[in-house]
Amino acid sequence: MPKTIEFLFDFGSPTTYLAYKRLPKVAGRTGAKVEYVPILLGAVFKATGNASPAMVPAKGQWMGIDMGRFAQRHGIPFQRNPHFPINTLHLMRGATGLRGDRRFEAYVREVFDAMWREPKNLGDPAELVPVLERAGVSPDEFRALTGREDVKDRLKATTEQAVARGCFGAPTFFVGGEFFFGQDRLDFVEEALLREAAQPV
Repeated sequence: MPKTIEFLFDFGSPTTYLAYKRLPKVAGRTGAKVEYVPILLGAVFKATGNASPAMVPAKGQWMGIDMGRFAQRHGIPFQRNPHFPINTLHLMRGATGLRGDRRFEAYVREVFDAMWREPKNLGDPAELVPVLERAGVSPDEFRALTGREDVKDRLKATTEQAVARGCFGAPTFFVGGEFFFGQDRLDFVEEALLREAAQPV
């Protein structure tokens, strides 16, 4: 059976975008399957007492430079979003509601790119609608999906489960029982996958 990388993500995190762009190559080299798990980063921060690096000006400035270095190293188109921070609640509910739908991957790709490749203000419906349409999701369907109680409850549950497993930010990865945090830990994720693949069945 293929090994699985659980990828816990929120569109509002630029380092998570960088990880998202790098994951296909990691999966390709290891034969692993990526399981995309939407979480609400603000709720994770609140539950764990963590905070965005942007709240610490010196750290935020350093991270901006460091992310540029990683993007250049890995050939990832990346721009800082001038509208950051953007409330991603509706976007993460959309991801939760579409999980298992054939349009899920297109939705994740289009939203990440609109957030960090050609940065848009995705809190503005006028800028969000074309992004949804490129993913094959109509604005009316998105509005209905993100308003459903079962979708809200599911996002809350996956976020609470993530915190219970030790998650304190994004991106977070799980390989089997091993926990990894940060896009700069993908080398460790790959090593863990290769170790699992080498174990006798």
